Amino acid sequence: MAEKKAWVLTITCPDTVGIVSTVAGFLSQYDCFITEASQYGDPLSRRFFLRIVFQTGAMTPHIPELRKLFTLVASRFQMIWQIHDASRKAKVVILVSKFGHCLHDLLHRYHAGSLPIQIPAVISNHPDMQGIVEWHGIPYHYFPLDKNDKPAQEAKVLEVIDSAGADLVVLARYMQILSTEMCVSLQGRAINIHHSFLPSFKGAKPYHQAHARGVKIIGATAHYVTADLDEGPIIEQGVERVDHTHTPEELVAMGRDIESVVLARAVRWHTEHRVLLNGSRTVVFR
Repeated sequence: MAEKKAWVLTITCPDTVGIVSTVAGFLSQYDCFITEASQYGDPLSRRFFLRIVFQTGAMTPHIPELRKLFTLVASRFQMIWQIHDASRKAKVVILVSKFGHCLHDLLHRYHAGSLPIQIPAVISNHPDMQGIVEWHGIPYHYFPLDKNDKPAQEAKVLEVIDSAGADLVVLARYMQILSTEMCVSLQGRAINIHHSFLPSFKGAKPYHQAHARGVKIIGATAHYVTADLDEGPIIEQGVERVDHTHTPEELVAMGRDIESVVLARAVRWHTEHRVLLNGSRTVVFR
């Protein structure tokens, strides 16, 4: 029999009657104890989203067998589903350029154990962050960018990501636009932090744009990476009120704090399997 431990079941499927009762009944039938459950039925897409945390019991089959048994339920409701090991720490590879605030925040949370992840590698197109990364005992890969041969640099980046077995790639202020090919290869497993409250003020110097427009709030956006620049499904956003007394430099400083918090939340929620895609949007079970 399988040892008693926690697992996370995530499901998306067309919305209909009986999904929750059928899934709960299945888990009960195989001696699984539900400790957490979140659900949402979207009236617009007419899709249903479910996240269940459960513990296996003395009579629960081993997980490969349980997965096989669940396929009968899944096919009945046309489910897209996964069962994840809740105790497994996701492998997160971080990409960074010269701005280190988001990287520093993630490293602190990782080192303190407050963010349950592994960081097998940090990759950069600049050498600036090597010291702090290696102090944490993490390999640092410096791949300078040759503007005449960007595909060669991206190939090296992808090689490290693949060899590390990365579950997630985090662009922690990695100031490079990824090629369409790289975006496709990382689809659904790469998160970017945008230094603006999307969809406004895209591109360079967003805080200066915001200041010039006299905005009353600034923010940051964590979203999945897609080939459409800054258009990926949004996971989390944060805002801070500002007024006419704030300079662009003060907005930048405030924005960096927001970026760090927003990115950390997005990483946590993704690695805890709390984010489910709903077309171009997300369902986030916090």
